[in-house]
Amino acid sequence: MRAAIQREAVEAHAAVAQLTDAAVTRALERAAKLVEERHDAIAAANAEDVRAATLDEGALDRLRLDDSRIAALGSQLAELAALPPLERAEDAWELENGLHVSVVRIPIGAVGANFEARPNVAVDVAGQLLKSLNGAVLRTGGAALRTVTVLVDEVLRPALAEAGLPPQAVGLVRSPDRDGARILVSLPEVLPLVILRGSGETTAALAREAATHGVRTLAHAEGGGVLYIGAAADPAKAKALVEASLDRLGVCNRLNLLLVDRAANVELGPVLERLGIAVREPERIGHEWANDSEHISSVTLRTVNSLDDAVALANSETSGLAAAIVTEDEVAAQRFLASYRGTAAFWNATTRFTDGFALTGSPETGINVDRVPGPRGPVTYRDLYLRQYRVVGDGTQHR
Repeated sequence: MRAAIQREAVEAHAAVAQLTDAAVTRALERAAKLVEERHDAIAAANAEDVRAATLDEGALDRLRLDDSRIAALGSQLAELAALPPLERAEDAWELENGLHVSVVRIPIGAVGANFEARPNVAVDVAGQLLKSLNGAVLRTGGAALRTVTVLVDEVLRPALAEAGLPPQAVGLVRSPDRDGARILVSLPEVLPLVILRGSGETTAALAREAATHGVRTLAHAEGGGVLYIGAAADPAKAKALVEASLDRLGVCNRLNLLLVDRAANVELGPVLERLGIAVREPERIGHEWANDSEHISSVTLRTVNSLDDAVALANSETSGLAAAIVTEDEVAAQRFLASYRGTAAFWNATTRFTDGFALTGSPETGINVDRVPGPRGPVTYRDLYLRQYRVVGDGTQHR
């Protein structure tokens, strides 16, 4: 299996030299149409995956592609194709000694991507990588492998070929064996970066494995949105946002931790009961219910004494994905936005908008919650590059 994965990576890496913005745009446009033309094949493969899966309700929801979700795959590819290419020139200046310095953005090369039973991620990630002129090697779990194989072999690769590009620019790990993920993060010469999406501990373990091989990762390991009902919250608005934050349970940006100010005049019990959401006390306050197969229809509820207490919990006890405040007090809202250190902060809006497509109009490869410089929050094609300095002199400059 290692030899097969390495071959996919080598071929994807080699294909990068032939990628151009114009040709990739044509390929993405064609892929969008192929989604429609191959609708029945995609649906049949997905139905087989769903029938064979032994997953919880949330994971099955992520795995299942109905007609509207298949159509959305095509729509997102078409919209991605229409977006402007990544701007290559970043900055330029001239030094006193006459050297001309420019900063440009160049492709990374081939990038790996490991994700769980969520077949739409294959199209999202591959599309983002191609848009930034990078190759891709995709690896999904056995639950979604039939669907992803059809998306690669009958949509993405034919679209590349028809655009005059090497179809090998998108590679695929074709084995459901979990060792495939560990191999993917152990090939620094051809896959220097691997995008990791999945449940917390599995993804964290892969990130640690990658580090031992010198492979960098963009890890989307933990999620869970925080909603703080402030002292000056409008009751109707608070109830509406709780409901809007729980429209899907198996996604990372859903409401996970509900904080209610002791001074708030809002009764949320009936809303949660109507939605079928239980209030549970986890061992860890940031426990992500979206990944809990036994208790997915749950939230954690805390009463807090102040905005400062709410922000402290959101900053120290959760993943740092996103937090929202519901309040009519602008001063309190601005203090909350300035104090929260996560990737996205909301005022009177649901954390469900923590999504690359929703916020930037571009599908995402994942949401990076790292607390270090670099791409953070929803990562799109605009973030998938290396910075290179180019220096031009006339031969007379010296140190």
